[in-house]
Amino acid sequence: MTQFYDARGNIYAVVSPTYLRSRGIDVPERADLAAHTRKDWATSAITSECGWGALPRPANAKAHRCDGLLVGPFQSAPPFDLLIVNTDGSLAERSGNGLTIFAQALTDQGLMVQACELRVHHDQPATASPVATRVEPALYEEVAGFWLALGLPMFGPDAVAATGVDAVAVREREFSHVAALAAVNPQWACSQFVRVGNPHCVTLVEHASALPDNQSMQQPELFGLLQAIAFAPPLGRGQPCRAGINLQWAARSSDNHVIARVFERGEGPTASSGTSASAVACAAWRAGWVTDGVVAVVMPGGTAPVRLQSQGETVLSVSLFGTARAQA
Repeated sequence: MTQFYDARGNIYAVVSPTYLRSRGIDVPERADLAAHTRKDWATSAITSECGWGALPRPANAKAHRCDGLLVGPFQSAPPFDLLIVNTDGSLAERSGNGLTIFAQALTDQGLMVQACELRVHHDQPATASPVATRVEPALYEEVAGFWLALGLPMFGPDAVAATGVDAVAVREREFSHVAALAAVNPQWACSQFVRVGNPHCVTLVEHASALPDNQSMQQPELFGLLQAIAFAPPLGRGQPCRAGINLQWAARSSDNHVIARVFERGEGPTASSGTSASAVACAAWRAGWVTDGVVAVVMPGGTAPVRLQSQGETVLSVSLFGTARAQA
């Protein structure tokens, strides 16, 4: 059966490929083949497993009950393969909250008892597949959860295959001006592209009042403008990134805290996102807002602790802590 989990307000459905096949959805037995053929089955899986079904749809709720579908595992012992299916049927290379949820689901099934590798298979052209993440059960501030090792971040337009953007300087470091974002709001004029397994565009704003709120991003006019930037064709323009880009906005707070908002490619506004929080922490570090160590990224769905290790002008590693709980 399909189980729903919540991680900081980010909700995913978790389902095994065997169960999908029992529902008449022809998912291959191997994760790499499932990724290669996702156009044949992913939309049907989203329709089948992510709708509201017999549940009453809350007022102003999104079209789907959850933010995406986690398909896996494809084996009974680690390393574990999975696919992250966005609600538009596309595949994501990585999701921090999604992997946290998947780790909790594996733990609940008795399959994950110690640190192991989770491998996300996808069909995005800019990144090799699968994208591996080491996940370790741990306590942080006396809360049981998981640390996700996200590796070495990459910065700049080339890291996310962005085109048609101008360079701007902040604290003697190069950032980007995305004209389409600045046209929506002149305060959205300075952005940092970051890849942490998947691509992000973090827009740095001077004041928290310049952050968009999730309710306004769900309104048709603003949603349409942001979808055109974030989503790949045919739903978006694929500019500045042909394969789409996750959008974030960040405002400086205090004591290594950053306030953030998220608009995900293939989905739209979300209460939180783990890889988005990691990208925000990296962009804030690059802007001189935070130091290394643990950075708290505050989103509507909750606060994500992101641990940065740096040396000089280089971030050496990024790790994300998260927890998840099953929904009734």
